[in-house]
Amino acid sequence: MRYWHGHGHVLGGWGIGVMAILTLLVLLVLVLAAIALFRYVSRSRRPLPHGPAGPGAAGPGSGSAASGAAGPGWGAPHGAVAGPTPEQLLAERFARGEIDTEEYRHRLDTLRSVNGPGDG
Repeated sequence: MRYWHGHGHVLGGWGIGVMAILTLLVLLVLVLAAIALFRYVSRSRRPLPHGPAGPGAAGPGSGSAASGAAGPGWGAPHGAVAGPTPEQLLAERFARGEIDTEEYRHRLDTLRSVNGPGDG
């Protein structure tokens, strides 16, 4: 009868190195999976906007009779709440004092122009 006394399972220099690299790779995959899960969960829990929900507040495709669209916002699923419009964001910047009256009026005129921004 032959006794191994543990000598048959000893790792050599390469075995220890490969095991260390594989351990680091497994840890890296676990960390990346945790980061991806955290980002996914934090993206799905954004607070709902608290702006007015009247007609035209959601922008193009808000479901009004003039647009003929069935869903709110730009391709949002039915029943979803659209975010603030560009005009609302501009008004918030003006209210916080980030832009002056002249810049506010210029940007508002650009947003409301028929051709949109960039087509002057």
